Amino acid sequence: MTRVRIAQLSCGPEYSGVQKEINDAAEAVDAEIFFPDLKLADIRRSFSDFGLDVRSPDLKLAIARAKALVEGRVEADAVFIATCFRCAEAAIVRNELRRFIHEKSRLPVVSYSFTERTTSGTLLTRMEALTTIARRRALLAREVQEGITMGVDSGSSTTKAVVMKNNRIIGTGWLPTTGVIESAENAVSEALSAAGISRDEIQAIGTTGYGRFLVGEHLKADLIQEELTVNSKGAVFLADSQHGPSTVIDIGGMDNKAISVQDGIPGTFTMGGICAGASGRFLEMTAKRLGVDITELGPLAMKGLSQKVPMNSYCIVFGTQSLVNALAAGSTPEDVAAAACHSVAEQVFEQQLQEVDIKEPVIMVGGTSLIQGLVRAMGDLLQTPITVPPHSQYIGAVGSALLASGFIRRE
Repeated sequence: MTRVRIAQLSCGPEYSGVQKEINDAAEAVDAEIFFPDLKLADIRRSFSDFGLDVRSPDLKLAIARAKALVEGRVEADAVFIATCFRCAEAAIVRNELRRFIHEKSRLPVVSYSFTERTTSGTLLTRMEALTTIARRRALLAREVQEGITMGVDSGSSTTKAVVMKNNRIIGTGWLPTTGVIESAENAVSEALSAAGISRDEIQAIGTTGYGRFLVGEHLKADLIQEELTVNSKGAVFLADSQHGPSTVIDIGGMDNKAISVQDGIPGTFTMGGICAGASGRFLEMTAKRLGVDITELGPLAMKGLSQKVPMNSYCIVFGTQSLVNALAAGSTPEDVAAAACHSVAEQVFEQQLQEVDIKEPVIMVGGTSLIQGLVRAMGDLLQTPITVPPHSQYIGAVGSALLASGFIRRE
């Protein structure tokens, strides 16, 4: 298998100690990080043409390298843009370069703001997604599920399983993630029972999520895939939006994903979040504090007004403190629920949605897409309708089952 060549455009990772982590993450997915070589005259010309008046020599070099990639003077399979989290100038350049490369080329690109504590494990899923897009573009372009396949999404909070037959979902299973293997087995049993078929009838299996490797090995999966590419594929399939542009938002239990998709293939994406206050975990804590089930939080929030409760969930600890203070001050549960949903949506908007090009339709997926108050808050912030497709909570499992059908052995 040919090694994927990932062009790095960056400022600072070699000084912060992060460069080794970037190299290790790329090596783990059989990819090669390289820095495009340029002539001094090219650097001066490219920087001048781009029109950003930046001071950092490293950022000027990153701009010139981006121009060389777009113009075809340097060959690469993918692009990784990395700048320091604390640098405002670098953040502006990072976003402009990501947008420039995405609009002017077909190269998959991911941008990332690192700290001195960034590890190869943190970067691994991003590198895996970049190499998958580069290597398996034909597989990701797949639009139809064929045969009988199963997808399992071993997530941080819940484990989902889906059985599909000839482009239809015929069985589902959903359980809290406790033991990774045990939860997967139980979810699979539920899905098979609902589908009315035996495990022997399954022709191919795909796994994704945090436990994908362990579950994939246990189930002898044909496809073990990171969630960025799988979730985007499942989202556009369920939303019937496999042609043209779309944006996928997945607010998960531990981290979030925002993906710009073109014809079913991810172009730019961002993953993570600065704190759990911008994740589904904060909404779970809010529901618990209000004494309701998480499934009741959405309808409760729809009855409230978020502007009545000041709340900042940038940090889950301070967000919870705001929640407690609001209730103590006499705020209604409805208003607190609405404020919590708005706070999570706002943090995702500020931290991540600036990193991708928002194009309609905007598709929300994952378990939190069932919380109506969160969907409403996101729509208000983006000033656009939000699509929540049927079976949106099974998005990773659906994408895995769809892509796994490409591995069915044909007689």
